Amino acid sequence: MTDGRDSRMPVNGIDTTTPHSARVWNYWLGGKDNYEVDRRLGATMEELYPQIIDIARASRAFQARAVRYLAAEAGIRQFLDLGTGLPTANSTHEVAQDVDPSARIVYVDNDPIVLAHARALLTSRPEGATDYVHADLRDAETVLREAARTLDLDRPVAVMVLSTLGHVADADEAAALLRRYLQALPAGSHLMLCDTIETPETQAGSDEYASGGAMPYISRPKEIVASFADGLELVEPGFGSISLWRPEEPVVGAPVDQWGFVAAKR
Repeated sequence: MTDGRDSRMPVNGIDTTTPHSARVWNYWLGGKDNYEVDRRLGATMEELYPQIIDIARASRAFQARAVRYLAAEAGIRQFLDLGTGLPTANSTHEVAQDVDPSARIVYVDNDPIVLAHARALLTSRPEGATDYVHADLRDAETVLREAARTLDLDRPVAVMVLSTLGHVADADEAAALLRRYLQALPAGSHLMLCDTIETPETQAGSDEYASGGAMPYISRPKEIVASFADGLELVEPGFGSISLWRPEEPVVGAPVDQWGFVAAKR
């Protein structure tokens, strides 16, 4: 459902000379919505840190499993997907509305190429609603104000921050940002988060990523990533590699270096 609000989406130019995380991620997932500059950096990263492809795929799979859990078992009917990236299979609205067609989803991103593809994120079932907000997730006030056009912020909302918070370099700032979103939402809301943990390999990958011209992406010690759930109630199995978060099939190979959780505000 777009209900005529596409007119408030700004028209921005797309920089094809500098790699962008959403497009590099799209390349790792085997998509076609990327440019040569993104593919070069993506290929370099893959050579340096081959697990990055597994991380990208595991993140999408974790997203689908967690959204399905929240919709089917936790009774969540509203989702705020921060830093959504480019449309792909099993997008949040597809998974949530498979459980309940009345689910309402707001996607948020600041990449002009995501804006250009936003209509693919607005294919809601008639019983529910989807919307796209073109904004930086760090501007919580704007995001929440625009999201309130589609979501009822007096009812529980699942805030999704997947493979995104590493763009906020300061850990205290990142924690404060998450608190700002959750403070605006009632008890029963949830935070779904995953990010790459710091290891010698992921640190080298982060350095290469930044040197390639893309916005720096910070990998953090797992203790810091875990602290983003402080004050919330972790959903089983708690915090750990997303490969091990309620897998639908036996895990083959080593769990990926991206860790995360789903946690409830009580």
